[in-house]
Amino acid sequence: MTFRRRFKLSEQQRNDMWRRWKAGQSLHEIGRTFGKDHVSIQFMLAQHGGIAPAVRRRSPLTLTLAERENISRGIACGSSIREIAKGLQRAVSTVSREVARHGGRPLYRATDADQQAWESALRPKRCLLATHVKLQEIVAGKLILDWSPEQISGWLDSEYPEDESMRVSHETIYRSLFIQARGVLKKELIQHLRFKRRIRRSRHARDSGHRMGQIVDAISIRERPAEIEDRAIPGHWEGDLIGGTKNSHIATLVERHSRFVMLVKVSSKDTATVVAALTQHVGKLPATLRRSLTWDRGLEMAQHKSFTVDTEVKVYFCDPQSPWQRGSNENTNGLLRQYFPKRTDLSAHSQEELDEVALRLNQRPRKTLGFQTPADRLQASVALTC
Repeated sequence: MTFRRRFKLSEQQRNDMWRRWKAGQSLHEIGRTFGKDHVSIQFMLAQHGGIAPAVRRRSPLTLTLAERENISRGIACGSSIREIAKGLQRAVSTVSREVARHGGRPLYRATDADQQAWESALRPKRCLLATHVKLQEIVAGKLILDWSPEQISGWLDSEYPEDESMRVSHETIYRSLFIQARGVLKKELIQHLRFKRRIRRSRHARDSGHRMGQIVDAISIRERPAEIEDRAIPGHWEGDLIGGTKNSHIATLVERHSRFVMLVKVSSKDTATVVAALTQHVGKLPATLRRSLTWDRGLEMAQHKSFTVDTEVKVYFCDPQSPWQRGSNENTNGLLRQYFPKRTDLSAHSQEELDEVALRLNQRPRKTLGFQTPADRLQASVALTC
């Protein structure tokens, strides 16, 4: 039987790991930096819930390494404890306990004593939820009702305005969930959070791989003409990818005026594949229906300039974490889950099957259209513009 050597990092490497994680680097990127598998990095981060532990600092009241070296030299010279304490301007009892704690006069060594003192130093005091049972029970009860930590914290402020002991920040609640070593809130409660991840991600990671700066010459949605906003003219689209297992995806396009849907089979998420597939489908549309496309900040549209050159469709990019800016597309993606459930392999569906699902949606009356179908609304609008 072979045993894998346990992966350890020096203090400097651990600090670098946390710095990279906070900066938004992925587990794979950090793993490559240290020549280790990303699973090893995830294990180390998960021990602290993805939250960098507070930097430990020595109390100014404790003996320093230099003082311990003076104690060691004093012992070697045969000085008494009182004489050593006087030279250090420390209490005799402080020096006496120090020597006794670390082997007595015959075995005392400054470096060993300093290391042992650091390792046995008191850790930070227990958090509020660990010491306040009533507050802990209330927080757990609200989490079971699917309240967010921020909602719980705000509700406690208004419910107990005069009792400061019944206050807890949303950050403390998150930390108590992610850092299970605290032993405060059960990890099962994470299932009641909107995002059920078990490890804190850096806020910079939200944009990782989706930053506007990584998409050359990206045009913000804020520069979109007014005619797109009021949905009066057909030909303006919203687009996105819906994902499944085995890294499978389907590109979805929704026309803003009519809510007409097109589904595009893509074999992978890389920008060359996605842009080529979208170019082929959009290129078949009449010129009156090829005006603009609004996408999120995913790198699958990094080659948007070539898409615009081939289709004459200008691409605009949403703000980060702003799905409502593609409201029609987000709503349609929700409808599509009836046909393409989450955690299923989307690559199993052919383009013909996708076209059939799109046809079903396009022939379904929509309340927002006065119970017209998207197909009828689009056909009527095209006829008017011709």
